[in-house]
Amino acid sequence: MSRQMVRPGGRSARVQAAVHAAVRELASELGRDALTVPLVAQRAGVTPSTIYRRWGDLQELLSDVAVERLRPDTAPRDHGTLSSDLTAWAEQFLDEMASPTGRAYIRDALLGDPDGSNAGQCSAYAAEQIDVILSRAAERGEDTPDVETVIDAVVAPLMYRILFRPDGLDTSYARRLVTGVLEPATQ
Repeated sequence: MSRQMVRPGGRSARVQAAVHAAVRELASELGRDALTVPLVAQRAGVTPSTIYRRWGDLQELLSDVAVERLRPDTAPRDHGTLSSDLTAWAEQFLDEMASPTGRAYIRDALLGDPDGSNAGQCSAYAAEQIDVILSRAAERGEDTPDVETVIDAVVAPLMYRILFRPDGLDTSYARRLVTGVLEPATQ
């Protein structure tokens, strides 16, 4: 297995943090296509063999960095209703993922992902965020769909359009998807 468990505060965590930082810095300075394992290793202060041993190759390293960059920084904001919470989340998700940087991270996450674990992790991030939104709504007494229904009706079409049909994609599309999942009887 190319990704080992990281001990918080241990050498492994320090190496990961240094290598991830080196990838981000070099990508912004030189462009992603100029990255090489020796260049990243030199910037991170580790040997190339450390990177090959831990990540396997450059593509797996870029994939690991992308998955980390796609992790949400905060819990979804509470706007008071399921509709407003889910709409705000879907609009933000679209803005972040449809940006050139977001699309590059998605591609990197998937390209260096031979076993599908990175795709699963990215999906888990979205599911966790949606679960927070649905749990809050349920606590307020609102009727809620389940997480998988929202994934299928909102996240899946957004991701498809982001990756394969980005032209004309805007927040009104995200709002229509949310309305469709929350008010299916009126469709």
